[in-house]
Amino acid sequence: MAAAASVAPSGPVPFTEVDDGTVPEHTPKEEFGDLVASLPRREQSILELRLYQGFWLPEHWVPGTIVFQRRFTPRPDDVILASYPKCGTTWLKALAFATAARTAYPPSDAGHPLRRMNPHDCIPFIDEIFAGGEDAKLDALPSPRLMNTHLPYALLPASVVTATGGCRVAYVCRDPKDMVVSLWHFLRRTKPDLSFADTFESVCDGTVAAGPVWDHVLSYWRASVATPDRALFLKYEDLLRDPAGNVRRLAEFMGCPFSAAEEAAGNVAAVVELCSFDEMKGLEVNRPGGGTAGKYRAMPRDAFFRKGVAGDWANHMTPEMAARLDQIFRDKLQGTGLAFS
Repeated sequence: MAAAASVAPSGPVPFTEVDDGTVPEHTPKEEFGDLVASLPRREQSILELRLYQGFWLPEHWVPGTIVFQRRFTPRPDDVILASYPKCGTTWLKALAFATAARTAYPPSDAGHPLRRMNPHDCIPFIDEIFAGGEDAKLDALPSPRLMNTHLPYALLPASVVTATGGCRVAYVCRDPKDMVVSLWHFLRRTKPDLSFADTFESVCDGTVAAGPVWDHVLSYWRASVATPDRALFLKYEDLLRDPAGNVRRLAEFMGCPFSAAEEAAGNVAAVVELCSFDEMKGLEVNRPGGGTAGKYRAMPRDAFFRKGVAGDWANHMTPEMAARLDQIFRDKLQGTGLAFS
């Protein structure tokens, strides 16, 4: 009798446990260097930005974005988690991983990956993978794969957003006022003297990484309206108000809804508890001195856990600044059915 074929592991699995360092890297920035050099350029705090297909991208993203657009082959059960920076990325990653991987890693287990790894170590940034020429590593991930991007929907590959053969995309957004405050605090970890006014102005005029922010948000909003089975639109504030209800929405969207038995056993509550801000911030791996996450510009893991609240903008911006930013977004979102205030 022939030996039984080995069974491939079922995903999702922590990315850092699959990335064993044996996949060769290449440098797409050399392949597309001339194109990148020809693009309009701006500086924004610690980043050099290039205007690519209507969005200001960090310069080191552009070659990887081009490769991603041209060469990425999605699997039907892939889920891409998307966000504008500082809008709940870390929380969405944790919730999605804990939900989708709950059979292999029960959320109540003491050895759960999220209790020993930062969420960014569990789910890779496509932006960094392709910018570093490490896209072959994605092939090593068993299905279903969870991946993350800060790119707008308009820049995702046609292979992702096409009606047939694409995959699902879950997006989280946030009140722009709180986003600006969170972004400023995050960037100050690298540039302590960064002015809040400068960060605020870059958001208002659209020349911010992955901006204009309103176009980023609208690209996903319109996709969720047109194809709700393929694009899920979440708000950070809604996650705060009803985490369990939104975890159920996320599970249903990803194709792994909670069963009645799981509901009765408290599995939804266990996912919410595991991924709660206080729980994750208190873990050794996410405390100061717990190491770094991110490859191009590594950030301390504790930088991803500041306050996790809504409304902190009131402690940092004047009423006039808040009114200005609110008005900009009201004007940009007018007639779309989406609003923040």
